[in-house]
Amino acid sequence: MTDSDPRSNPDNFCYRHPQRQSFVLCQRCLRMICPECQTPLPVGVICPECLAEQQKAHKATVTRMPRRRAAGLDGRPVVTYTLVVVTSVFFLIGLIPGMGDVVTSWLFYYPPLAYAQPWRLLTVTLVHASIWHVALNMLALWALGRSLEPLLGRWRFLSLYLLSALGGSVLGALLAPTTPVVGASGAVWGLLGAMFVIGRHLGANVTAIAIILGLNLVITFLPNSNIAWQAHIGGGLVGALVGLIFAKTRKIRQRRTQIWLLVAVAAGLLTLLAVPLLIYR
Repeated sequence: MTDSDPRSNPDNFCYRHPQRQSFVLCQRCLRMICPECQTPLPVGVICPECLAEQQKAHKATVTRMPRRRAAGLDGRPVVTYTLVVVTSVFFLIGLIPGMGDVVTSWLFYYPPLAYAQPWRLLTVTLVHASIWHVALNMLALWALGRSLEPLLGRWRFLSLYLLSALGGSVLGALLAPTTPVVGASGAVWGLLGAMFVIGRHLGANVTAIAIILGLNLVITFLPNSNIAWQAHIGGGLVGALVGLIFAKTRKIRQRRTQIWLLVAVAAGLLTLLAVPLLIYR
């Protein structure tokens, strides 16, 4: 599943020394850097520009608040852990007698209700049908997030997760407008799709990810599986699209372009929600 010759990819060269081939990314700006430009840190390596920026930020932080660490520089997947904890807490609240129906009724996704209660497009990720359902989704989120979040950064990872969840909800409204849905599977499929695309773009071996996607696809379409395949496919497609945006706009000067492209994806998905109103009215 890898490119036949990674050397043919123009991005696989040091941005400071274009004649030097490299397959190592700066953990902050995601640009390729050769061994001469690499500064090892506990969370990976960074380029000289990011090192200078980090030292400047650290110096300023120490001057103002000596005991405070510079935010976002420790590499910990904070967003991943937060999503796992919050989703698990909502599931546990749902186990309290009398609370399960209340939580589900306000957070599950049902396309006809989403037009008046749009939070359901995303809160569907917080409710699950069983302990196995939430356990498998959170295990996948934990495993994928620990790799993707340090690579992408916290706000990019959160954007990927939410847009993937939104993509799953939108495709559900288009193809199954009367089907209620629960679970974070659409968002998790988005993480898989993004990891596959980013890995392919970097020339990495993505065979394992392709196998996982294939197996999940087979399980999704098994007879009597009772799985909302529309959410899975929608989340995976949007995740792949967002991953492509991240891969193509990873340079610092492209940051504004990246943000506007993500906004365009969100706007496009919300626009598609109007289609069921025209078709099924």
